[in-house]
Amino acid sequence: MANAASGMAVHDDCKLKFMELKTKRTYRFIVFKIEDKQVIVEKLGEPAETYEDFTKCLPDNECRYAVYDFDFMTQENVPKSRIFFVAWSPDTSRVRSKMIYASSKDRFKRELDGIQVELQATDPTEMGLDVFKSRAN
Repeated sequence: MANAASGMAVHDDCKLKFMELKTKRTYRFIVFKIEDKQVIVEKLGEPAETYEDFTKCLPDNECRYAVYDFDFMTQENVPKSRIFFVAWSPDTSRVRSKMIYASSKDRFKRELDGIQVELQATDPTEMGLDVFKSRAN
């Protein structure tokens, strides 16, 4: 399971919870963290939780991966949703942490079949609600 480049494994729970978000809409978002050379689920957001709840779960000075199920209305007034993958890498996080998350991102993202939009963010403005809205269409 480990990625040759980064030595990172992906816990089965990550894929299981992502499939539940994608197919059953059991969660609004999932925050993942790397711990002991493995990607694990750190936080599950309930369907009623908001975008603000999601952003509060991302630490100010540590990297994370996250997926967010973003609901929106098209110009034709049709409700839709897009699954966003967020690579959160704040400028204030440690360089080693940024390198580990960056080198493991593509492999981890491939494990989550169904990602529709990817965002890389180093501060909250790079993943504001307006960014989600503009990238969703």
